[in-house]
Amino acid sequence: MQSKGSYFIKKTKNAMLATAATLALSITTSAYAASHAAKMGVMAEDQAVDGSVTASKVMAANDGLLVVHKTEDGIKPGPDIGHAMVTAGENTDVTAELSEEVSSGEKLMLMLHGEEDGMKASEFEYMLGAKEDGPIKMDDKLVMAVVIAE
Repeated sequence: MQSKGSYFIKKTKNAMLATAATLALSITTSAYAASHAAKMGVMAEDQAVDGSVTASKVMAANDGLLVVHKTEDGIKPGPDIGHAMVTAGENTDVTAELSEEVSSGEKLMLMLHGEEDGMKASEFEYMLGAKEDGPIKMDDKLVMAVVIAE
């Protein structure tokens, strides 16, 4: 038969082990998320644009969208003209269908947007100033690439 004291010690030891395991899992999860967040990016080259545009690689920490914005200066995004879904991790040859024509010489910003706070999964719901499906930033900079239509 176990005394109350040994029961308390055993229960305390189990609680400490559970807390240590939870802490280790939390640290591992945070390190995993940080390492994946550090690898986020959009890679694309100037290309012929005929109804769609393609990013050669999109690295995302979470599921989201590659959104195509027109841009005049290559710094500030303009209206969105297309998007494609991406999954967490590495995505290759991500092609977004465009909703309007693009002329040779126009700049396009291919920007990573999140899939958080939206009402509908897999649908782009972002409007300027809204929170739904908003742009992803890393070190206070948009995760994006600018290409010139050829």
